[in-house]
Amino acid sequence: MAVQSKPALSPWGAAVAGSAGAVLANAMVYPLDIVKTKLQAQVRHRQHEAMVQPEDHVHYEGTLHTIQHIISEEGIHGLYAGIRGALIGVASTNFAYFYWYSVVRTLYLSSRKFPQPPSTAIELSLGAVAGAIAQIFTIPVAVITTRQQTQRKKDRKGLFETGREVVDSGDGWTGLWRGLKASLVLVVNPAITYGAYQRLREKLFPGKENLKPWESFLLGATSKALATISTQPLIVAKVGLQSKPPHHRNGVPFGSFIEVMKYIVEHEGLWGLFKGVGPQILKGVLVQGLLMMIKER
Repeated sequence: MAVQSKPALSPWGAAVAGSAGAVLANAMVYPLDIVKTKLQAQVRHRQHEAMVQPEDHVHYEGTLHTIQHIISEEGIHGLYAGIRGALIGVASTNFAYFYWYSVVRTLYLSSRKFPQPPSTAIELSLGAVAGAIAQIFTIPVAVITTRQQTQRKKDRKGLFETGREVVDSGDGWTGLWRGLKASLVLVVNPAITYGAYQRLREKLFPGKENLKPWESFLLGATSKALATISTQPLIVAKVGLQSKPPHHRNGVPFGSFIEVMKYIVEHEGLWGLFKGVGPQILKGVLVQGLLMMIKER
């Protein structure tokens, strides 16, 4: 008996499947998200640049040290600080991304007399367009979540209170779109991810309509690892823009992601642009693998 292929999903169906998969996947590995954010938001100064820090300042030495410190100070619940806003952001961003990706891909294919699978360059371009549209509408939630994840326990506020703090911090309502330029540049991350996913799928499983769960996980994990390594400096710069400025900047926020990158290189060297890459890749690989596995189901 011939195996029936799955009917093509509508843009709304693709959006619901993608956002549901993203929420479930991110909820499973959320502690890695808060760990990588804390690692990326801090600035390690060289020994000859020692500066006065607050009495309760803690410098995280790595993934395990960060996890141990959070648990010792706040308990297991500390590993899930800001998860509500994070999952709202994940759901909205991925819903918008998968919706617009499906729309622009369908429009592209329908505009050709003889539809053929898009080339890698076209696939990346379609993903970038969809990602840019999604970011414009959903970045305020990302800004608020980053602030929540980097707040100390005694300063921690709810979703709306943190949003008001961002608005009142000097930038006004535009503060909710801090890091938008970096985010628009970072649309190459999902573009690379899904472009690589489609290309690897065609190469490794040609003509196969329904992938097994492990096949979807393998493709999603591999494509996300490639995208993360290539865009890590921008990811670190974006966190620097959206979190509170370092203590010794006296509350003066960074003006652009280029300024953040220069500051990091000046005080930490080039490798500072790749801080937190371990949990970033692990989180990204697990999320993308689980997301694509759940979405395929």
